[in-house]
Amino acid sequence: MVVKEDMVPYEVGAPIARELLRLQIATLIDVRQPIELELEGRVTGAECIPLFSLKKLLGHVLTEDEQEVLDSDVPTDNDIQGFLMTMNQYHYQQGNVLLCLCNSGKRSLHAAHLLRSIGYARAFSVQGGVRTWRTFD
Repeated sequence: MVVKEDMVPYEVGAPIARELLRLQIATLIDVRQPIELELEGRVTGAECIPLFSLKKLLGHVLTEDEQEVLDSDVPTDNDIQGFLMTMNQYHYQQGNVLLCLCNSGKRSLHAAHLLRSIGYARAFSVQGGVRTWRTFD
C-alpha cells in the first residue's frame, strides 16, 4: 500500500513523542518565544527555535503582530545557514524525527507544516503542546 504524503499525520501524542526521545530517534524543537520560555520554563533537552524566527528564516512574511513579537531585523545568511545546519544534523545525518512543541500545539503544528514544506518529511507537532507534555512529568 502506498501512503500519500498528504495522508501522513502531522501530530503525535506526548507519550509517543516521549518514547521517540527516550529511544534517541527524535529531536524536540521548542517553537515558543523567548519570553514564554522565561515565564513558563524550558523543556529539558529541547532545541529552542521560535516559530516566528523559523518563519522569517524560511522567507515567509510575518504579520504585524508576529513582527512585533519577534522585534528583529531580517535574518542574516549566518542565521539561515545555522538553522539549516541544525535541522540537517538532526533530520538527515542522525535520521531523527523532528518533534515541534509549543504551548498548546497550534504553533507547533504550523512549524511542522513549514518544515515539511521544505523537505523535512519526518516533522511532527506534539499534540496538546507543553500543557499536555508536562502532565507526563
